[in-house]
Amino acid sequence: MAMGSFNEQARQGPMADINVVPLVDVMLVLLVIFIVTTPLLTHSVKIDLPKASSSPNLTRPEHVQLGIGENGELHWNGTPVVLDELGSHFSAAAMLTPQPELHIRADRGVRYERVAQVMSLAAKAGLVRIGFVTDPTGK
Repeated sequence: MAMGSFNEQARQGPMADINVVPLVDVMLVLLVIFIVTTPLLTHSVKIDLPKASSSPNLTRPEHVQLGIGENGELHWNGTPVVLDELGSHFSAAAMLTPQPELHIRADRGVRYERVAQVMSLAAKAGLVRIGFVTDPTGK
C-alpha cells in the first residue's frame, strides 16, 4: 500500500492503488440482506385439507387399430378394408364422442407413401389423435 508523506519536496505522481475495503463492506451488507430476505420468499401457508376416499374419474376414449401390411393391404380393427372405404370409416369415427384415437400399425417394409395417404385421409375426416404403434423390444 502506498503511503503519503507531508514532505512537499519528495512529492511523487498520483497514487494508482484501488481501495477495496468499501467494496468489501458493501458486498457483505448485500450478502446479509439476501440471507435475511431469502426465507421470506419461500414462505407458504400450511393448510390441512379434508380427507376423502375417491377414485379419479378417467374417461378414456376408444381406439381404432389400423394395420397396414407390407404390400399395402389395410385392416380396420382386424377387418380388411380398401383405401376407398377408409374415408367413410374415418368420418364415422370422427363423429363419435369422445373421439377415438387412431393407432396405426404399419409393417416395417411398407412404403411411406401409403402411410402418408392414410394419415391424410384421417386428418381430412377430422381425426386429431393419431399415433404409431411400434415394437418396444426393437427387434
